[in-house]
Amino acid sequence: MGPRELLDILHVAERLKNVTRHCYTSNGRHESVAEHCWRAALMAFLLEDKFPQADMGKVIKMCLIHDLGEAFTGDIPAFDKTAADEEKEEQLLKSWVASLPEGLSVQMQELYREMEERSTLEARIYKVIDGLEAVIQHNESDLSTWIPREYEMNLTYAEDRVKFSPYLIKLRQAIREDTEEKIRAGHRVDRSPK
Repeated sequence: MGPRELLDILHVAERLKNVTRHCYTSNGRHESVAEHCWRAALMAFLLEDKFPQADMGKVIKMCLIHDLGEAFTGDIPAFDKTAADEEKEEQLLKSWVASLPEGLSVQMQELYREMEERSTLEARIYKVIDGLEAVIQHNESDLSTWIPREYEMNLTYAEDRVKFSPYLIKLRQAIREDTEEKIRAGHRVDRSPK
């Protein structure tokens, strides 16, 4: 890949710094898609010792690229995204990935296929991280930013995805406890070190 090709790819990816998600950060601004992807990748790195049998480098790559399609369509919250929205995003992303330098294009196509099928341990870990990072972010945001359906979603979202791992089951439970505390207290849960 030449320098111009690299720059072109980075210019597309930069859009994710400006595409905001439904969720807010702890200081009250909308979170960007890039921020979500970055922290998901960080979670994968931090979980490496919990999954010695998994290629966590691959999981990190999945976390980094999983929302690249939103550079073309913007972010639509999971609870509002239709099949037509998903199809449009998928087609635009596939077209862009196909235009990339051949080696990179093939690698990304294989990663996206694996992520979609979720038949590998790495793809299942990535999918859990994607969901749990969003729930953690909601817990860190002010409760006034939540819409009514998020109260139940934050208690149950991604619960079905963690069943293959005792550690992830415990992590999901700890996140649920933070949600319950947040709802009881009526404000964001601050777990940052003092």
